[in-house]
Amino acid sequence: MAHEEQRATPARFHSLSLQGREKLSVSGVQEVEGFDEGSILLTTSLGTLHIGGQELHIEKIDTDSGVLELRGHISELSYDEPSPGGSFWTRLFG
Repeated sequence: MAHEEQRATPARFHSLSLQGREKLSVSGVQEVEGFDEGSILLTTSLGTLHIGGQELHIEKIDTDSGVLELRGHISELSYDEPSPGGSFWTRLFG
């Protein structure tokens, strides 16, 4: 039986850069929890970030560096506090 180590995900610096409500760059992304043309839900190092708008699409995602870029008409940015047990999927499937 192989010994599996659990490694903590290193904390990533989190920042947002919004250009004209049409292009958003986000760093510190840990997971994309869901997305469609009207909303994107991200787990970041500072909590869950909800991005609302119209015609949203992810242009670039780099899971190694935690950077995500998207375009569309951005009308909402809101945060939920970080969950002590991780994301919903992490808690569900551990």
